[in-house]
Amino acid sequence: MRTTPGTIHEDLARVLLSVEDAISLEVHGRTNAGVLVPLYLQNDELHAVFTKRRDDLRRHPGEISFPGGRYDDGEADLRATALREADEEIGLPPQAVDIVGALQPTPTIATGYSVYPFVGLIEPGHVWRPSAREVAAVIELPLRALTAGYARRRLVRRGMPIRTDTYLVGEHLIWGATARILADLFDRMAGLSARA
Repeated sequence: MRTTPGTIHEDLARVLLSVEDAISLEVHGRTNAGVLVPLYLQNDELHAVFTKRRDDLRRHPGEISFPGGRYDDGEADLRATALREADEEIGLPPQAVDIVGALQPTPTIATGYSVYPFVGLIEPGHVWRPSAREVAAVIELPLRALTAGYARRRLVRRGMPIRTDTYLVGEHLIWGATARILADLFDRMAGLSARA
């Protein structure tokens, strides 16, 4: 796949859902949420930005996820939600994000959210300002390391063993809705590699 900022934008836009098409999809869940999938190109390699949630949070404590949260009444759409949440959680201002498209929305099983992911390109080298209330750390991982760390693993959640798709890079374990979002991104990008 060619790796210049201009061609990355064009290539991703070709394989992603349009924002409007994604927002129109119905997903099982009580609460709509928008998340931002921030990507940046550094040394000819795409990286993704995640948050590690604080261990004392009530929902999804300690998990690695994309910045995002629930839709607030009055917001223009779920894309606006994702951008607002990224600003609040990691200090990424909306004007620093070029929304390229969207991924398939996915439900969270335990907490009843319908999660709508929006892919945005950002510049590398951003200085993060994590929210002290919500974010324990901001994590930047190369997509190549994420795909190399994929496996179906046995996890124990709420005392129950589950076998699920995961991505492991170092000590960073990604699973659940975030893993499903990544899988959709990688499936779509596989088509780019075949055509490049």
